[in-house]
Amino acid sequence: MPQAATLYFDPISPYVYLLLSDIDRLRSEIAIRPVPILLAALLNHSGTKGPAEIPAKRLHTYRQCAWLAQSRNIPFRMPPRHPFNPLAASRLLCALGPTLEQARITSQFVFGEGKDPSTPEGLAELGDALGVENAALLASAPTSKDLLRSNTEAALAHGVWGVPTLMTGGELFWGADSFPMALDFLRNPGLFETPEMKRIAALPIGASRT
Repeated sequence: MPQAATLYFDPISPYVYLLLSDIDRLRSEIAIRPVPILLAALLNHSGTKGPAEIPAKRLHTYRQCAWLAQSRNIPFRMPPRHPFNPLAASRLLCALGPTLEQARITSQFVFGEGKDPSTPEGLAELGDALGVENAALLASAPTSKDLLRSNTEAALAHGVWGVPTLMTGGELFWGADSFPMALDFLRNPGLFETPEMKRIAALPIGASRT
């Protein structure tokens, strides 16, 4: 029987798009439940900035994602502005469930086709891509807002600090580049039980900027 996992994601992240393009490599080993959350709330909670909020890191992030997509032979196009406000798209996804395919369609809409779901026109077009009518009505429903909030609170309670984060077996795997480590962990649940892995887990802090 496949192991269970939760994928915490926000459609604002191009790394979510890169991870979802590879997710089929896990399908036979793991049953993934995609959960939309709000990245901004995670950043506020930890007092950190997102990659797009640091000018030099912003350019590096966009270049790296474009390069990674090209190296994997998948389409990539940044939306007309970034960061954008992902609330409407995330709430729409909450209203739908969503399925893993709906998460992928949304991410493809933003970073495969380069479209902005934060505008009324963009949200309506995303709704068409997802096969739903009244996307704005679904996104603005109180239940959709409440679910996005509770999803984010649950992610914070589990220690999630960024997106995409795959949670399985009590462990968190953050970022598209941690995907190989997640695969290795699924095949070897004792991955973090070696002496060095245990030493790392208890390593003291030597200096602090606070």
